[in-house]
Amino acid sequence: MAGEFFDRAEITLESGDGGDGSANFRREAHVPRGGPDGGDGGRGGHIYILADQHLNTLLPFRDQRKFKATRGGNGGGSRKHGRDGGDLIIRVPPGTVARVTIEGEAYELDLASPGMRLLAARGGKGGLGNVHFATSTHQVPRIAELGQPGEAYEIDLELKLLADVGLVGFPNAGKSTLLSIISAARPKIGAYPFTTLQPNLGVVGVGDYSFVVADIPGLIEGAHRGVGLGFDFLRHIERTRLLLHLVDAAGVDGRDPVDDYRQINEELRQYQPELARRPQIVVLNKTDLPEAQDNLERLRAAITLPASEVFEISAATRAGVDMLMQHVAVRLLDIPGPNRETREEELTWPVPEVDERLFTVEPEGKGWRVRGKKIERLISMTNFAQSESLIRIQRVMQASGISNALITAGVQEGDIVHIEKAALPWAAQE
Repeated sequence: MAGEFFDRAEITLESGDGGDGSANFRREAHVPRGGPDGGDGGRGGHIYILADQHLNTLLPFRDQRKFKATRGGNGGGSRKHGRDGGDLIIRVPPGTVARVTIEGEAYELDLASPGMRLLAARGGKGGLGNVHFATSTHQVPRIAELGQPGEAYEIDLELKLLADVGLVGFPNAGKSTLLSIISAARPKIGAYPFTTLQPNLGVVGVGDYSFVVADIPGLIEGAHRGVGLGFDFLRHIERTRLLLHLVDAAGVDGRDPVDDYRQINEELRQYQPELARRPQIVVLNKTDLPEAQDNLERLRAAITLPASEVFEISAATRAGVDMLMQHVAVRLLDIPGPNRETREEELTWPVPEVDERLFTVEPEGKGWRVRGKKIERLISMTNFAQSESLIRIQRVMQASGISNALITAGVQEGDIVHIEKAALPWAAQE
């Protein structure tokens, strides 16, 4: 379906796990009692979301919704550092809003300009090799860390059009016809509601000046509540600088053009008051029909705009269209527009920084649950197959105050202490 507009997508991201550290020892013939020389694991691959100026739809995500970066390489002997996992770049159109929920909190970032890049999922750190665990009293450490798991998120992507001009009006007001004659766009045109089921974009040239016009699904009463295509329509005009409000002056569908004009503005106001205050030009269409002539005086009396902002046209015959487009170009020159220049900027989710040393202790079932960034990361990177790992965990819990907090809370011999995915039986402290 070439050219299909696709403006919402939910994708799953999994950054790469860090590589494991090595618990290796030197084995050279001339070094009979070689010390530890296990290297660190490599970092897991990050996942970035990049605003690409060459894209204008989220259609690729219809067929691919899961993305996983590669794992970091394991460390090796001779202090060999594992290779870093390859970063993954996911490209989206400028104007895409990315949303995520992290630890129960919702965040959103706007990739409004080409070149903006979001670090959406950070690769896990590589595990430390045993060279880091050697001390003067413990010269043969048989311990190394596992790689830190990568991050996994469900991301909601929403594309809000970066059009300069939004065509608004009731179904069949003539928006699609107008777009087809002012640009190279070829929207579907028909005489029934919701012919335009997705936005159509057209580039309009007036002399040396050009601008983007979006023909968006027609509004109906209740659109601000999501009736019909309401939400899908309204969110796409949030970024437009100027609204062209088309009114079927002839009332060919049996509706009153004055009521149509007022109702569209009321829908805009109820959805977002700022939209109702957006610069607007009213276009009285189908004035080639006799019925329109009967309504023009009433319409002009009802329209609360200067006469210079009201145009009479016939999209079918092109009468008045050139003059309208020249006026639109002049108006746009005076209205600040979005920055479409390439903007090399790297973003991260605005998650508040928390002291990693902080922790909590609370009852869980017949045991206890310890939560805290530092201790949970340690557990996730612990290789429990190595006997020295439990000794290290015990030492860290004592040094960080977790052991004392558990004792104060009432932990008993044999109680299970849950940290991250580990379940550790409590032993009396010596």
